[in-house]
Amino acid sequence: MPLPLYLLALAVFAMGTSEFMLAGLVPDIAADLDVTVGTAGTLTSAFAIGMIAGAPLVAASARNWPVRSSLLCFVVVFSAAHAVGATTTTFPVLFAARIVAALANAGFLAVALTAAAALVSPDRKGRALAVLLSGTTVATIAGVPAGSVLGTLLGWRATFWAVAALCLPAALGILLGMPARRATEDAGARPALRAELAQLTSGRLVLVMLLGALVNAATFAGFTFLAPVVTDTAGLDDLWIPVVLVLFGAGSFAGVTLAGRVSDRRPHLVIAIGGPLSLAGWPALAVLADRPVALLTLAFVQGALSFGLGSTLITRILYEAAGAPTMAGSYATAALNVGAAVGPLVAGATLGTTAGPLGPLWASALLVLVALSIALPLRGALSTGTPA
Repeated sequence: MPLPLYLLALAVFAMGTSEFMLAGLVPDIAADLDVTVGTAGTLTSAFAIGMIAGAPLVAASARNWPVRSSLLCFVVVFSAAHAVGATTTTFPVLFAARIVAALANAGFLAVALTAAAALVSPDRKGRALAVLLSGTTVATIAGVPAGSVLGTLLGWRATFWAVAALCLPAALGILLGMPARRATEDAGARPALRAELAQLTSGRLVLVMLLGALVNAATFAGFTFLAPVVTDTAGLDDLWIPVVLVLFGAGSFAGVTLAGRVSDRRPHLVIAIGGPLSLAGWPALAVLADRPVALLTLAFVQGALSFGLGSTLITRILYEAAGAPTMAGSYATAALNVGAAVGPLVAGATLGTTAGPLGPLWASALLVLVALSIALPLRGALSTGTPA
């Protein structure tokens, strides 16, 4: 794999740490800013909403920019937004800072997904995206748990400062390692923006975007509210929260790595096997969450299944949107973040029910069930071949 892919993965690591770190910080943010845990959980949705709106808008605006300059700009804005978030004393300002950070992240990821796919041969998109997304999975293994520990010891604001600082070496890597050229090899040969947007009328593209949104909604529904499960249901100390997050992240890395090797040629196989297993895993986690060994084991398993399915669907979106070379990455980003916005909202609504802190896990199971009820009857459309 080309070196620039790994430099992009470094920046994705910094941004992934921010996107997922709230899973371990929600209770502290709620207490510090005098809001409910459910309200603090909407910070995840705010981030996702910013990425949903930002991905297509920023990608369309930046399609004529040099790749290196646009990526560098996005990383710097992302860092600045976290510095603002670290200093604010009001929830609305923190909410707004998360949206600004999300817009920067959306622009970066939309350009990076397209650039990563362009760096390799057409039949290796899955492998290239596995490298790029390894930045996210390593964030869940190392960055997010470290942020949780830092937040426990020094407060949640220290974690925001750490993410702001983490962006600096990522920016330097992009400046020194990325070639100063456009996202496509021949800017004059690119389709018009209207033609790229017309790709959204493809039934197969809409299908994989919908499935990607549902699977990611299930992932974020359970992941965002893991901290209360660890402390309230399992009765473990706060320092066990990063342990559970590490296991979820290790599973996600394993899932992305394995899926990256088969998603180019056998995406239907990943979905046919991983989907039902994920559907069984979320209820199992809800039922067995009061048993620490089962909780730790299933955190790893669900991380692997969730990210294996999610990365496969990202790959399919890029294949189906091959006629939109500068916008395909934004379609994938928007679809996944529709799920990231919906998931915590659905999960947060269950916290006030009799299910309590286990409600989000049951919500994840329901979302996977909806995805499978759509995917299995239409599994032929998820196989490889020329996009419709």
